[in-house]
Amino acid sequence: MENNSLNIKDAKVYLVGGAVRDSLLKQPVHDKDYVVVGATVAQMMEAGFKQVGKDFPVFLHPESNEEYALARTERKSGSGYNGFEVFTDPSLTVEDDLSRRDLTINAIAKDSEGNFVDPYNGIIDLNKKILRHVSEAFAEDPLRVLRVARFAARYHHLGFSIAPETIQLMRDIVNRGEIDALTKERVFIEIEKTFTDRQSTPSVFLSVLHKVGALEKILPEVDALYGVPQSAAHHPEIDTGIHTEMVLDVAHRLAPERFDVQFAALVHDLGKALTPKDQWPRHIGHEEGGVQPLEDMASRMLLPAELVRRGKATVVHHLKAHQALDLKASTILKMIQAIDGFRRPDGWECFLLACEADKRGRLGLTESDYPQADFLRVAYQYAKEVKAQPFLENGIQGEELAVRIYDARVSAIKHARKDFDFSRNGATDVLEANPNSKVNRSNKVKP
Repeated sequence: MENNSLNIKDAKVYLVGGAVRDSLLKQPVHDKDYVVVGATVAQMMEAGFKQVGKDFPVFLHPESNEEYALARTERKSGSGYNGFEVFTDPSLTVEDDLSRRDLTINAIAKDSEGNFVDPYNGIIDLNKKILRHVSEAFAEDPLRVLRVARFAARYHHLGFSIAPETIQLMRDIVNRGEIDALTKERVFIEIEKTFTDRQSTPSVFLSVLHKVGALEKILPEVDALYGVPQSAAHHPEIDTGIHTEMVLDVAHRLAPERFDVQFAALVHDLGKALTPKDQWPRHIGHEEGGVQPLEDMASRMLLPAELVRRGKATVVHHLKAHQALDLKASTILKMIQAIDGFRRPDGWECFLLACEADKRGRLGLTESDYPQADFLRVAYQYAKEVKAQPFLENGIQGEELAVRIYDARVSAIKHARKDFDFSRNGATDVLEANPNSKVNRSNKVKP
């Protein structure tokens, strides 16, 4: 184990947490955290470490910059995930430190000789693929509800599930109202971490939170979709909540590091929760109806404006994208303009990916083709090639200039339709023939 020795008499260093867990699972290890037993703050500083923790003593190694924390325990002193008093002392053992961890699989330490310290049988739970809480103290921190849901999503592909008794503790936290003490920023961070983790299955995150009642507290607009039926002819999965889960997973596969695409997928059908029951399973006008729930969510969660803009574009226009092969050229142009696609090309691509996820996020259709997106990419590129300069050089200005550009772009989209060979999915050929074509499926966007 690297950097496992200190020039501090009687001090011992242990590798802890995610690095131990993921190495045992034979998963990539990205960050290493260490616990130091038998040392004081003064001794750490004298050894060259830089203190970075305000609430508890965490230090950066002078060479590796990895985190080292003094062994500590915690005592509940207030509400929320910040309501704790931290105690640290050289007399504390590594077992004392591990007792405050959330899950048994995160409460394993490894010493400098490669020996494991596993007082809560975390290795057994790793082998059984069980997410289990360490102790009843788990229920003191509401953030752990979201963290366990995130771990369930992250390790779903390995077959992990949550222990029934841990599920019950999560419900207890929600029922006591502790989840309400979480800051909106902290909730947003956990959601973003889940969605942009390449190993994650985001639908599991939603499903777990819905099961324990937490989704209703943090994302009530999404939780309201569960139990709302859709037409089986278009949605074999029927339940709108299940459909949203499926769309989110497809979006994650299409763009695993793009939170904007996955957020747009998450919110695209919010309006269906507002459909009167006597109109089920039809949801006429749910596109415009979804704007207010999205704005409510954005206001409550303090969401970034650009993220909300991209979500709203998908909420309002996703059905038009599905109908793209039959739409008039003028309708397509108006849609591009409404989404502000010419000024925000990455937002336009976000919209197309989210719409593809919506169409494929249905029972039995996850691997289906979606030529609409490829056609819209071609139409967009053709329309974008129309510039104002040639008109200006001919003395055309003002309102006439706007009309001329509009008409030229409509004409360009008509040409795009002719060049697009539906029968052999010719969009790739058309796009590659255009050197100005830039399709961004994977760039991470910070909204």
